[in-house]
Amino acid sequence: MIELAALLTDAGLVILIWMVQLIVYPSFLFFKKAQLFLWHKKYTNYIAIIVIPLMLSQLVFASLALFYKPLHFSIPYFSIVVFLWIFTFLGFAPLHFKISAEKSTKNTLQLLVSRNWLRTLLWSFLFVFHLFFFS
Repeated sequence: MIELAALLTDAGLVILIWMVQLIVYPSFLFFKKAQLFLWHKKYTNYIAIIVIPLMLSQLVFASLALFYKPLHFSIPYFSIVVFLWIFTFLGFAPLHFKISAEKSTKNTLQLLVSRNWLRTLLWSFLFVFHLFFFS
């Protein structure tokens, strides 16, 4: 049952990251700075309700797998999850803080889109990797 919950968590993150990559982040480029500031404040509050539980769950499941099943699957899986956490907080939080402080530029917004491709690919890989080992 835990395996299925972990797989569903990965699926949720894949769906979410693809929506952010293809719809949300590119849409930021169409806002004027004042409008973006107002929308971003709402967006970050709403998305946090979805992202935080999913990312925390994934970290817990990856940790459990590493502790209880230190196999070929769990070590790379855990490593990628930890990398995604670090990359999210060091690579994306500062960009979101710029938007929240009304100090973003077009370059800041384009950086969100271009950097997010790595997260999109890694979360997609994790889901496929997990699906392969789950079945």
